[in-house]
Amino acid sequence: MYWLICSLIISAMMGVLAVLDNMPTSPLLMEIANVSIVPLSLMALAIVLIILVQFNIPSVNISRSSQKSSSYSPLYPKLLCRIAHHLVVAILAIGLLIGSTMQALLSHQQAEMKAVTEPMRLQALVTVEGISDSVYDANTESGYRQVAVISHISPLVSELASQDLDDITVGFLGDGKNSLSENSSNKDMSHDNHSNNSLDSSGNGSEEIEYRVLLNAYPKKSLSTTSSGSDQFTKLNHLQPGDQLFMSLTLAPLAISEQALNNPSGFDSYRWLRGRHIDGVANILAVSTLPVTDGESSNISLASDSYLQRLRTRIDQGRWQLRQHFYTDWRDKTTAEQQAKAVTLSLLTGDRSLINRDTKDLYQLAGISHLLAISGTHVLFLAIVLAGGAVLIFDRFCPVVYRYIPRWQVRWWVMIGAAFVYALFTGFDVPAARTAWMLLAIGLVRLTLLPISTMRVLFALAVLMAWLDPYVLWQAGYWLSFIAVALLLKYEDTSYKYRQVSVFSHQAGAYKSNAINGLAKRVWMIGRRIFKLQFWLFITLLPITLLLFGKASLWGLFINLFAIGLFGWVIVPLNLLAGLFYLLSPTIADRIWALVSAIVASLHELMIWLTSLPSLSEAWLYTPVNMAILLMVLLSILPWLLPRGFISRWLVLPPLTMLMMTVYANQQSLTMTPTLYILPTGDQYISAALLQYPITNPENTNNKSVSWLFLADHRPKATRTMPSNLTVEKLSTMLEQQLGSLSINKLEGITVQSGRVGLTDTLTTDDKHADINTISSELLPLTVAQLNQHLPINQYWQAGRFDRWSVLQRSYKVASQSKSKSDIKVQGCEQGKTWQLPNGDLSIQALTGWRTIDDESVWDCTLAIDTGLPIQVLKYNAADPLRSLPAAVQTLPSNLSFLMPNVAATTSRLVLNVDTHQRVWQMWELLCSTEPLFDQAATGQTPINPITTEPITINQRIMPSNITWLGHSTSHITANVLGLQSINEIMTYDDKALAVALSIDDNFQSKFSY
Repeated sequence: MYWLICSLIISAMMGVLAVLDNMPTSPLLMEIANVSIVPLSLMALAIVLIILVQFNIPSVNISRSSQKSSSYSPLYPKLLCRIAHHLVVAILAIGLLIGSTMQALLSHQQAEMKAVTEPMRLQALVTVEGISDSVYDANTESGYRQVAVISHISPLVSELASQDLDDITVGFLGDGKNSLSENSSNKDMSHDNHSNNSLDSSGNGSEEIEYRVLLNAYPKKSLSTTSSGSDQFTKLNHLQPGDQLFMSLTLAPLAISEQALNNPSGFDSYRWLRGRHIDGVANILAVSTLPVTDGESSNISLASDSYLQRLRTRIDQGRWQLRQHFYTDWRDKTTAEQQAKAVTLSLLTGDRSLINRDTKDLYQLAGISHLLAISGTHVLFLAIVLAGGAVLIFDRFCPVVYRYIPRWQVRWWVMIGAAFVYALFTGFDVPAARTAWMLLAIGLVRLTLLPISTMRVLFALAVLMAWLDPYVLWQAGYWLSFIAVALLLKYEDTSYKYRQVSVFSHQAGAYKSNAINGLAKRVWMIGRRIFKLQFWLFITLLPITLLLFGKASLWGLFINLFAIGLFGWVIVPLNLLAGLFYLLSPTIADRIWALVSAIVASLHELMIWLTSLPSLSEAWLYTPVNMAILLMVLLSILPWLLPRGFISRWLVLPPLTMLMMTVYANQQSLTMTPTLYILPTGDQYISAALLQYPITNPENTNNKSVSWLFLADHRPKATRTMPSNLTVEKLSTMLEQQLGSLSINKLEGITVQSGRVGLTDTLTTDDKHADINTISSELLPLTVAQLNQHLPINQYWQAGRFDRWSVLQRSYKVASQSKSKSDIKVQGCEQGKTWQLPNGDLSIQALTGWRTIDDESVWDCTLAIDTGLPIQVLKYNAADPLRSLPAAVQTLPSNLSFLMPNVAATTSRLVLNVDTHQRVWQMWELLCSTEPLFDQAATGQTPINPITTEPITINQRIMPSNITWLGHSTSHITANVLGLQSINEIMTYDDKALAVALSIDDNFQSKFSY
């Protein structure tokens, strides 16, 4: 019953938080949201419930006389007492459940009261809180991310430079409590307000409004090699916790969960930010060079802080100073040396700001990314070492202490103090906090001699942390930490029982074996036990990992066997030892850290070699997991979690069979339905679409389906737009993960539909932004080259000219240090080019693209996909591909049935449009629209390619019944072209309406009637 109540409480709180995201804020609850007595009331209620359940021990009659007398006593009072006892327990349990949901509701309302509701541009006093998540580095395109509190907010009525902010700082220090009204009331402005979270109506700043935001500053691509913005943003790395300075910012509210999930990786940024109690996201525009160092002004935020908050700031300053120590001479080191030191720092303080994306991906692929986090092992190891040292000191110099305090209590108090201080030093994340609180709880249980198991303490601690902060339930570390410890405790209990049986059964024969055989047998038993433990954890945590992250590395089962031992017994102890020596002698600490960095660097080289193997590079498991699958997994392992003999373990077969059938059906549904997935890329102009088409007669091929990937850059050539912030590594990594989640391990072809001048030397241009255009031109082709290193690709179509492709591919392989010898040949994507399946069910042909013309504006290649089965177009959901939703459709009137009255309409056509200049469709109207292909086929004529003068093969018996157009909302296509193509459905990559489609009326189709 104990674990059942805890599970119901946590499930109810999660359900409330999930439902409240889509509900409006209640004014009544906003008034009582500040009440903080709910967690205390729940704790008191839980203590009463535990006492009633724990001490419900039936009385035992010793003498026979008492037994005889009791037999004559009426049974009704005892029965009534038992019923009353169970009724009180049930009422208390229901009260805990209701109180927990109320706590989740109040926490949500309190967060909504503080949240940013509208985007705004402002100037504010920024107070740095904690250390930054990353450092600003324009060379590696790393951005600055920092949690901070903004106050003294004023609307930004004009662009401010650093000098302007310096003047504001001087005025603020001179006035003491300057409201900044002098800098915001010179111009009239209108600003929409939202309840009490907006600025005042006069436009002046407010000293009372505070937001806890996530500051962002990322390097921007610029034509100039030097930028003043980059110089001032570099100074952000020198900000330490507690610093205050003025900044100009663009403040935006948090995206709702549905919007946050519409990103390439499926990462729910909304829940991640809410779990950290972030009210909004702020992009830095300008930074003051003068910090607010005046004593009175710097005490504005510290005056209301508690002692623990000030202590936390001091500890964070120590973390920042240690990071700066590691960051010394950073640019003089190689990338391998930098990342070895970055991992060493992460293992010591949990600071991952110096770890780059490649190293994180390396640890993820190896399945040991959990080793980068500060776990309970780090905290427990340091606590044990310090407690042992304290006991040795007392034993030698002050043994009289043990007259008043037992030895185990001395060790316990030292362990608690060390655990909490180190947990605070590492950020007090869930694993470290859980370890510190468990040490305290287990010590109290032993001190009070309560008959409470460690498993119950773990359950109680999980519920207690959820009561104190319900949003901790949205953190992946909470679930992985508590579930992993619970599984370890369960495994330890089970293995201990079997070891006892093994010891008693083999005790007689143990004395007869010699020392060598005994040592070998002991090593074998330890190795087998470690493998069983690792296998147990991997299998049981696999569904949770897939549910939280969407993927899991299968090779992690084997790499963890030696990696956990290396980190737990060598790297982490040496690292913590160096951290202790750093307080006494930094020179000795640096030597130990140099040894640790050398070990980590060697480990990285081994991991890079392993991940370069073809078998290991394909070790990702992307099986979609939802709550139904998770429930079936829980039912499958439930007989092993319960005591032996409680229920038959043969009952695992029905849920296990259902689980296998569900997973197989999910995989088949991804490959057996003709589907075009619109893949998110994180750039509104860059599109990616994946076509999956099943092969109905696979006798001549081993493939059950065929897949094509279509990439395009829709930035208009005649309009100046911001260059893309995507890189080849980032885009290719996103596409690899998305393809893997859709069970794609081979591509028939990739088509880059946008033609750019950067891939050719045969066309000169006077474009002032030629260098940026060259970079954007190389993005998609180099992404193809990167994908070719991991996926077999049969064909590569490229729009426009590509005479630089061979040199570009070789230089990229040298720059990326790729050991793969496979090169992919490029084919031109130009008007008239076709490809089709042998059975004719699927054909792809290019409608536009004329690379022989010396004009980049007519190189874009629009494709027409003709299929025997209708294709569903879905917006890919990275969090759950099985729940991908259909794309929004604009319906147009069509006269296709009148064009071909005697032809069976059993096929469909999907037009993938790319036109970055209006000349593309102007050229098509001049060369290809005088007699549309459908009109030619309908009248029995053979369509002719106007460029190659070769006939185009089209199945005249099967004509499209539905023609869908998919492109970008900035398309230059005209109403006339839509009519000539007989388009009756329109979809866009960016979910915006196509303007020209709105202007089409019913009279437009009259010109095509017979």
